[in-house]
Amino acid sequence: MSVTLMWEARAVAGRGAELLEWARTQPLDAAPLRRETFRAPGERVLVLTWWDAPLDADVPELPEPDDSLITRPVHRWRFESLGTEGR
Repeated sequence: MSVTLMWEARAVAGRGAELLEWARTQPLDAAPLRRETFRAPGERVLVLTWWDAPLDADVPELPEPDDSLITRPVHRWRFESLGTEGR
């Protein structure tokens, strides 16, 4: 079974690049199977990490950035993989 953690934050106006760099450089206490970082309009940053673990497993998560860097608390969700389709 595989669990994917989603971490999404919105930067203060003009600080999207700084939030992106912050997210890219945050270490985790263990190495995930995969880690992918995205950016989106509105100065948002998204990080997905994949783990070989059940949905409710205690796996490392990215912390909250300093309040001066973000406009609201980080959004976090867990997803259970149901397989892949297509290519």
